[in-house]
Amino acid sequence: MTPELQIRPFFDEATKTVTYLVWDAATRDAAIIDPVLDYDHASGEVDTRSVEQVLAVTKELGLKVVWALETHAHADHLSGAPYVKAKTGAKVGIGEHIRDVQKIFRPIFNATDLKVDGSDFDHLFSDCEPFCIGGLEVEVLHTPGHTPADISYRIGDAVFVGDTLFMPDYGTARTDFPGGDARQLYRSIRRLLGLPPETRLFMCHDYKAPGRDAYAWETTVGEQREKNVHIHDGVSEDDYVAMRQTRDATLSAPALLMPSIQVNIRAGRFPPAEANGVRYMMVPVKLKDATTGTEALGPVAR
Repeated sequence: MTPELQIRPFFDEATKTVTYLVWDAATRDAAIIDPVLDYDHASGEVDTRSVEQVLAVTKELGLKVVWALETHAHADHLSGAPYVKAKTGAKVGIGEHIRDVQKIFRPIFNATDLKVDGSDFDHLFSDCEPFCIGGLEVEVLHTPGHTPADISYRIGDAVFVGDTLFMPDYGTARTDFPGGDARQLYRSIRRLLGLPPETRLFMCHDYKAPGRDAYAWETTVGEQREKNVHIHDGVSEDDYVAMRQTRDATLSAPALLMPSIQVNIRAGRFPPAEANGVRYMMVPVKLKDATTGTEALGPVAR
């Protein structure tokens, strides 16, 4: 039978994240892209309702989940990939440059348990690497800039771009996280926008740009080239970098940045339990002098 790509999105409004269930209609093999683990930062409580919603559909449709795919180590939600793996036996995949991200953040969080070889993940994808979901042929595109490890998954005329792009009226990803690079992001986006104009692009997030009342997460290469407010055709690399750096300087850190990074660089594992059996998240603290803006004390861990 001829492979036929099927796509079903699941939107988590709390983190503005879109998880995608994709499958081959012929073989019923499936992948879950960017699954979300629900986490309440105020209480420290975690639950699996978002992942269970996706898994319920896989059971309803008779699908076999063979991959849990990450586009990068997210800074705005915890990964549900380990739960997908535990329930289905799926392999967890991410880009091979996750090793660079692990090396950056290991000392920041004093994560002495963390191996920086990517071995917490089942598979590390390289640029242009092909693999299959049933009869569907998938191509991995390394699209760094937001982080060093971002990748996009191309399946036929559909590309799942992670945080690299947002809807045309919202723009592009920030590049001020450690390892981010606005020039790299510009070149990654131009690579994506070099695909045929009818290529469908699926976003990982939507925040409803001013003037838009409904969430949206699907667009096309042609629409992005014509209408993206940050990087439409005609925007030079230097102009984009200047805009991106200026804009990034005004942005606050994501609400779940600290817990998300610590968990996601471990492929969804939580930090090891302390002697009392409890797992804790680390928050590196820097105390600055209010008048000079300089650091008044050394880093303080809380």
